Amino acid sequence: MSLATASPPLERLKSALARVADLKHAESILDWDSRVSMPRAGALARAHATSTVTRLAHELFVSDEIGSLLEDLAPVEAEAGPDSVDGALIRLTRREWERARRVPPELAGEITHAGNVAVAAWDEAKAASDFAPFVPHLERMLELKLRYIACFPPTDTPYDVALDEYEEGMSTADVQAVFDRLKPELIRLIERHRDDPVDDSALRGPFPVVGQQEAGRRVLEAFGFDEREWRIDETPHPFAQKPGLGDIRLTTHTDERDLTSLFSTMHEFGHGIYEYSVDPSFARTPLGGGTSSSIHESQSRMWENLVGRSPGFWHWFYPQLRSIFPDTLGSVDERGFVRSVNAVRPGLIRGDADEVTYGLHIILRFELELQLLAGKVAVRDLPEAWNAAMKDYLGIDVPDDAHGVLQDMHWSIGLIGYFPTYQLGNVISVQIWDRAREDLPDVEEQFARGEFTPLREWLTEHVYRYGGMYPPRELLQRVTGSDLDPEPYLAYLHAKFE
Repeated sequence: MSLATASPPLERLKSALARVADLKHAESILDWDSRVSMPRAGALARAHATSTVTRLAHELFVSDEIGSLLEDLAPVEAEAGPDSVDGALIRLTRREWERARRVPPELAGEITHAGNVAVAAWDEAKAASDFAPFVPHLERMLELKLRYIACFPPTDTPYDVALDEYEEGMSTADVQAVFDRLKPELIRLIERHRDDPVDDSALRGPFPVVGQQEAGRRVLEAFGFDEREWRIDETPHPFAQKPGLGDIRLTTHTDERDLTSLFSTMHEFGHGIYEYSVDPSFARTPLGGGTSSSIHESQSRMWENLVGRSPGFWHWFYPQLRSIFPDTLGSVDERGFVRSVNAVRPGLIRGDADEVTYGLHIILRFELELQLLAGKVAVRDLPEAWNAAMKDYLGIDVPDDAHGVLQDMHWSIGLIGYFPTYQLGNVISVQIWDRAREDLPDVEEQFARGEFTPLREWLTEHVYRYGGMYPPRELLQRVTGSDLDPEPYLAYLHAKFE
């Protein structure tokens, strides 16, 4: 695909959007550095710098110039066909401009500043396993989120505004309907397996960090990682970023006590390969990234779980892993190892959760976010509410804040509304996976030979290359022929775990 020959107003729009993208590129680098390599004492100074760049980018984007250009281009948008790149660019820019225009630049800067300060406070609070010092920072982020929501017309629930930031066309009621379908099924599956004898000694290490990094490097190279355009670093909470074209940055967190880092590396690869594979002609425009958080998470969860926990994958990679850790894994056969990495094992940490319990970790967070925005639970009472839900849903007693309410960084940077997209991503991942397997019926055998290119190229052709061109539910319809549907996901879980 390439951008069509453009009218003068369209060229001016692209030029203006490129300047905004350049500022966001700088903002992304500042953010990445603050989470990967910046000394902790630099948090406040970085907050000032990032806030300034955010405010400048916001002011440039919500300018009258862009609004006037969008008005001039309304006929082009109206006449554009469903596969018109120019029409998609105008549509998405209009959506983002109309949303951003409602938010004062000062508020956008405040949110960024407070988030930079709060994430540093979260890091210290988590290390000390003490929620109390983090309370004022989270209260500040909640206040700012409510001010942000107040910039928009009233909706059925304040959460609709928060969710729409990450998931175009999705309402709280839509999410609730999917989760209401999943929740009892997940609880039943967990109860069915609660007393299963699980030998997880193969996952308890020790696994020296250098060996884990070598294992992750081998997997990434087989998946499609290229050091000329990608990098991977250590960080307390893994994430992936694409500051700009040809610059994909993954992170992971390695602990010699387990192999979580390997799965988080595959997870972040899913994000990275989506961004990497977007049509390069979309660079420096709103089309240049993934279409929504749930589609993004469908890809991270696909590479982590549908690929990374499959028997075919481990038939290829387990001999290599065992050669890296002969003392720990030398006596563990492949079948036992695969059974262990796929066992239903209720635990405290979302990032370590198996495919069944993971969904309840997300539903718990979604329900707490609804209560926070509705004023039904105070920030200071979150640990008690969290611990009660963990006991109710997973039958687990939470021993401390680090293993409970402080385990995720999302709320510290204001990502209220993001958590449900992880579980929506799980649902979508199976819908896309089922469709991919129609065209790649021997994909499992390909994995067993260490061949991941056919799947990656299929996903690029059907999902990745389009970037933000289609709204998420339209893209899902185009790829799978159906709307968001939890039934294939439930069928997958029941087939695998019953």
